Amino acid sequence: MNSPTTQTTAPEQTQAQERSGIIATAAFAMLFGIFLVYGAGFANSQIAHNAVHDARHAFSFPCH
Repeated sequence: MNSPTTQTTAPEQTQAQERSGIIATAAFAMLFGIFLVYGAGFANSQIAHNAVHDARHAFSFPCH
């Protein structure tokens, strides 16, 4: 029995690998950013909270 097989070429595999790498990097960056904003923003430590607060003002983001 002969069954048809499909083969992907090297450029298609490379493009798929790049896309999955970009998605993984973006997901990690989003999770890390959420952790930084909520982890430091609601921290009990005044130093961490004030550092994030000042960084928000440095980037012209309103917070009040």
